[in-house]
Amino acid sequence: MTTTYESAGVSIEQGNRAVELMKSSIARATRPEVVGGIGGFAGLFDLTPYTRLRKPLLASSTDGVGTKVDVARRMDVHDTIGIDLVAMVLDDLVVCGAEPLFMTDYIATGKVYPEKIAAIVSGIAEGCRRAGAALVGGETAEHPGLLEPDEYDVAGAGTGIVDADDVLGAERVMPGDALIAMASSGLHSNGYSLARHVFFSLAGWDVDHDVDGLGRTVGEELLEPTRIYSLDCLALARAHRERLHALSHITGGGLAENLARVIPAHLSATIDRSTWTPPPVFSLIGELGGVLQQDLESTFNQGIGMVAVVDGNAADDSVRLLNERGVPSWVCGDVHAASDAGRATVVGTHPG
Repeated sequence: MTTTYESAGVSIEQGNRAVELMKSSIARATRPEVVGGIGGFAGLFDLTPYTRLRKPLLASSTDGVGTKVDVARRMDVHDTIGIDLVAMVLDDLVVCGAEPLFMTDYIATGKVYPEKIAAIVSGIAEGCRRAGAALVGGETAEHPGLLEPDEYDVAGAGTGIVDADDVLGAERVMPGDALIAMASSGLHSNGYSLARHVFFSLAGWDVDHDVDGLGRTVGEELLEPTRIYSLDCLALARAHRERLHALSHITGGGLAENLARVIPAHLSATIDRSTWTPPPVFSLIGELGGVLQQDLESTFNQGIGMVAVVDGNAADDSVRLLNERGVPSWVCGDVHAASDAGRATVVGTHPG
């Protein structure tokens, strides 16, 4: 009996077919600076247009989407998980003021089903398009015996650029600054181990379970793509170059922990719960699972996916600009002299 790579579980033919199926999606996620096409060993990007910058800095980030892929697998819907991946990677770049330039992806799967891989990549390409970045390359790896045939995981890495004079961060934050909340589209891509445990294990629901309070199924709610803020944050930076001081991407750890990362040690930031009502999925997780408010807030974004720290005098204009761009936004707090409560605290109660 002859043993081949395919008999061991790896099909080069199916891998090549997956590449052919994803080409049209990748072609839509490009920029003029991209050199060549897919198929090479590395992606090329022309930095000549950025020689105008006084001191150009490259920014890099890498991430995945965690156990949200389990929801995609349960629903057999794979064309949105890539949007989540882009959001997690490129919105981490923009918080320092960097313009996302390009991204690469990595997909590991138990068995290559070309249509499924192409659907995943189509989501990554769509996410890159929404973020204004190019998808310049990637890798799909077949891992038989390590992953089940229907299992997969995704990861990505992104690169951006920013002039040293325009870097955002704690050094710019001052007393009197306002905190501008940008609404999330739902859970985004954090806390899914807890959410899945509550819905699937404790409640015994599956993805097709309809929930009146959500107006859709559990699966549809959990698979809602992460909002991508990159272009909106860059628009805010262009409009208020000197008055936008910092950005905080609200991911794992919740509002207080992530906001504290951009607040200097001599200052504190206070977020007022009375300024917004979290989407019902968050309270539903708390009620079904007996999850304490403190744990909900340290795990989930609670309805805020990004926070901008701006000069207090620019608050109204910033909110107006973001809302005009289709990002529901509002003033959710302020920055003041340091207090014993910590660098970032959440106070008050939500309406209703």
